[in-house]
Amino acid sequence: MEAKSARNEMRMVLVTGLSGAGKSHAMNYFEDLGYYCVDNMPPAFIPTFADLLAHSEGRINKAALVCDMRGGAFFEDLFSSLLQLEEKGIDYEILFLVADDEVLIRRYKETRRRHPLSELSLPEAIKKERAALSELRGKADREIDTSGLKPWELKARIVEIYEPGLREKNMQIRFLSFGFKYGLPTEADLVFDVRFLPNPYYVTQLKPLTGEDSRVRDYLWRWAETGAYFKLVREMLEFSIPYYIKEGKTSLVVAIGCTGGKHRSVVFADELGKTFGSIYNLLVEHRDINKS
Repeated sequence: MEAKSARNEMRMVLVTGLSGAGKSHAMNYFEDLGYYCVDNMPPAFIPTFADLLAHSEGRINKAALVCDMRGGAFFEDLFSSLLQLEEKGIDYEILFLVADDEVLIRRYKETRRRHPLSELSLPEAIKKERAALSELRGKADREIDTSGLKPWELKARIVEIYEPGLREKNMQIRFLSFGFKYGLPTEADLVFDVRFLPNPYYVTQLKPLTGEDSRVRDYLWRWAETGAYFKLVREMLEFSIPYYIKEGKTSLVVAIGCTGGKHRSVVFADELGKTFGSIYNLLVEHRDINKS
């Protein structure tokens, strides 16, 4: 009876999906949420692993496993293992991650990693994997398309689905980057000025880029004053936001301004979104990023 109770209280999430869709990031986020995580587990071991968790006397009550095409022929055992879990009365959930072909191709080119089906061309490998996983995709409890998601946005989505108690749902925060040359945002509750930071605009190869480009971000974080000021802003928000909530405020617009709204303010707004995105309902907008 105790074993059955432990099984009912245990939460096991199988993370799977297309290679390059963000499963490694997802596992990091589950680990941050206190899940016991195992990457690339052979499917045949899943029932035994679930039994070990069920008899851990509550020491481990939630786990996340990545199982995907990297397992090669072993992956074919997955449906048999899931059937065994069902026969044993062990509950599980499947989180399936997808992304558009163009996005997957770009990610592989950027990271220079090899696709599990590397004997084929990359487009062919993605097509074959998508077809091979179609049945499992149909069995999934949740699906997240990561095509347009930044890593912190994926984390926020996972928190919202699996640990909603960690999110302050009544507070909507909007981080808004802007350029002072185009005027202050009238809707801003708080304004932070980053014009004193080193300006990528005056670096020839960075000038045509935006703060969403890794080269601009790397340039800004290279300077000690960037990190020091970000720490001060983060600490101020960590201190003040709970008091806004306590007072009953349901929305907060935090504006970050640089001269043109294209480089420094964009980097800051994105990083603040990444920092607070797993705690609050949050939007990041770049008002002037496309202005010349």
